[in-house]
Amino acid sequence: MQELYNWLVEYGWVLWLVLFLGFAAIETLTLDLFFAMLSAGALAAMLAAVLSAPLFLQVVVFCVVALLMIVLVRPAALKHLKAGSKDQRSNIERLIGDTAVTLEPVGSRTGTVKLAGDTWTARSGDGSLLPAGEQVAVTRIEGATAVVEPLRTSQTRSTDGHPDEDGSAKGRQ
Repeated sequence: MQELYNWLVEYGWVLWLVLFLGFAAIETLTLDLFFAMLSAGALAAMLAAVLSAPLFLQVVVFCVVALLMIVLVRPAALKHLKAGSKDQRSNIERLIGDTAVTLEPVGSRTGTVKLAGDTWTARSGDGSLLPAGEQVAVTRIEGATAVVEPLRTSQTRSTDGHPDEDGSAKGRQ
């Protein structure tokens, strides 16, 4: 038993290095940032071992650093990781609000549109019949079907983006 203790005192940094790498490897599988925090604790304990700290102090350093990382750093890191995913829309969500062109008449049950360079099955969201060649807006995606509605222009704008005085669509010449 004394030999094991002597070995740990002399080569304790090897144990902490193995723990550091092991926790880092487990973190790559879980992606939960828990084992990364334990890995940071093992790295701090390895530094204490290299600086010839006694074994009990190395264990205390590991526990304190890992606990502080879990309590203080992990929640903030998880918050930042999850905040990015809310702000970024997925592939399908990105299509909502885009314009498409009807390739054939689109009704309440059938039709096709050209959306983002691809041909999609489509149906009218309000049940109206939309003729071929009309520009439509995608309101939602249901499975592999785009639900579309005719584009509505609330107020006609001139070429500079501002409404004309008379509200007409003509640009200023």
